[in-house]
Amino acid sequence: MTLRGVVMGVSGTGKTSVGLALARRLGVPYLDGDDLHPAGNVAKMAAGTPLTDADRWPWLDEVARTLSESAPVIVGCSALRRAYRDRLREAAGGPVTFFYLHGPRDVIAARMSGRKGHYMPPALLDSQIATLEPPGADEAVALDIMLPLDVIADTAIQAIQGDRT
Repeated sequence: MTLRGVVMGVSGTGKTSVGLALARRLGVPYLDGDDLHPAGNVAKMAAGTPLTDADRWPWLDEVARTLSESAPVIVGCSALRRAYRDRLREAAGGPVTFFYLHGPRDVIAARMSGRKGHYMPPALLDSQIATLEPPGADEAVALDIMLPLDVIADTAIQAIQGDRT
């Protein structure tokens, strides 16, 4: 099985940190979905305006293209709604494993407030939480952001290895 992994969750949950840790351990590339957003999306978020579904579709198509063309790969992508995850699965060129990062709102907000140089303002956290349709166990490996990074990565890798047996 060729790995197409998506580390998902609202902004500030640690998608980049977890994705990089997984990629390093697995010896595969990590790509940050934030880097795949069209310039208009980045400008909109930087201005504090939440994205709409119409804004997200072209971005999700680019993430799916990356999953298809770059596998094995880990991509960080919010993938907030089931319809977004379905679109990624349908266009990725093979199975996709989702890793769902979740945790307390106050912890996520504090992380966002402490970031430097990121275009996503903390003011958009509530719109992301409102958009989020948490995946069920049939859809993603749930990972608690309150655990140490090594434990999160170990849990994700165990889930991948379980899928391969």
